[in-house]
Amino acid sequence: MGFQLSQKLKNKHFLSLAGNGIMSVLGMLNMIILYRALSVANIGMWVFFLSVLLLVDTFRSGFITTAFIKFYAGSGTERKQEVVGSTWFIGGAITGILLLLNIPAYFFSPYLKNPSLALFMEWFGIIYVASLPSFIASCVVQAEQRFDQLLYIRFFSQGVFIFLVVIMVFTGTASLQNIVYAYLTGAIVTSLYTIFMGWASVSMFKKRTMPCIRELFHFGKYSVGTTLSSNLFGTSNTMIINFLLGPAALAVFNLGQRLMEIIEIPLRSFAATGMPELSAAYNAGDKDKVIGTMARYTGILTIALLPVSIGAVALADVAIYIIGGSKYVGTEAANIMRLFMTFALLYPMDRFFALTLDVIHQPKINFIKVLVMLAASISSSFIGIEITVSIYGVAVAGVIPTLIGVGVGYWGLNRFHPFSIFSVITTGYSEAVSVIRAYWMKLGF
Repeated sequence: MGFQLSQKLKNKHFLSLAGNGIMSVLGMLNMIILYRALSVANIGMWVFFLSVLLLVDTFRSGFITTAFIKFYAGSGTERKQEVVGSTWFIGGAITGILLLLNIPAYFFSPYLKNPSLALFMEWFGIIYVASLPSFIASCVVQAEQRFDQLLYIRFFSQGVFIFLVVIMVFTGTASLQNIVYAYLTGAIVTSLYTIFMGWASVSMFKKRTMPCIRELFHFGKYSVGTTLSSNLFGTSNTMIINFLLGPAALAVFNLGQRLMEIIEIPLRSFAATGMPELSAAYNAGDKDKVIGTMARYTGILTIALLPVSIGAVALADVAIYIIGGSKYVGTEAANIMRLFMTFALLYPMDRFFALTLDVIHQPKINFIKVLVMLAASISSSFIGIEITVSIYGVAVAGVIPTLIGVGVGYWGLNRFHPFSIFSVITTGYSEAVSVIRAYWMKLGF
């Protein structure tokens, strides 16, 4: 029995889900500590710094990750070495360009009026250099489907950062600048760890070839567009709030939407499980099964999220107190959380409609949809702030791009095979009842 349990724990699907869950918990723990260690304004500056840092890094990850996995997975040993070496070349080139851009930006930063932007200008280049080996290592272990090693890399990075922040809290040395130092130290230590373990495959740089570099480049230049557009949603709101309402308002808004991670964990996990099933049905030419599978996953997730959303709306003030502390009680954070958790009921449809469009070979619809959603998100956020002069305008505006995503996805899938939104909900309800009934029967009731 112990052996069977050990084998289940080593299952790649379990490790993937566990990795997402553990990193979400660590991220939440880190946020709880930071919200208590820094002032409201400094938290807003940190949120802006991290959001822009991750957005720019999306150019590197979006350019490389998908292309790397596509050309690496299932290849022979020599081809794998060639792909790793060529990826090191492209990753190094992108990182080098960012570092070169950081040099004039650093000297220009003292003249910037916005302190959040000035902080980013000072540090982004060196952080990208420090994180390059661990990024390449993450690509390699993911392509090898070594989710245990991927979990180690992520855990190491977050763990070192949290450890240093906790030390600063206990020693009374927590400041925004020191938090940046801790983040940079986490990146350096993690990269050194991946090099020491051999996961970064630095020695493969000499195996690079120009034909492989061109292959990776030409594939990556297309995949990076969709990745960047998708990640711009959250970052655009961060920028709009930071520049129009200030870092303090951004800190409150970010706290209010923080629990959305609870929704993302099952969405990512169900998407990973559902895609092979959808692909198998499509490859078999069974349109009914494609739509039926999509409706089953979408419907049961929507039904499952209903009590979660109701609970979050009812207990929002308690959640905000636990995460942010007493200084955020009475702010807009609780109501922002209520709004986002209500809109979250649309997320399963948006996610699985998009996933199914990819499966039926309609990525162009998804790409155009994302661009329209981004334009709607930015314009509605500006209008919302103009009307309300508060973060409520941005929160309410968030439902507009989601509705567009659901609408365009529904239109695209109906061209493939007709179905109704109502059928998705009824399918989910039936599935939920079946699962509950089977569980009760198993317990002997």
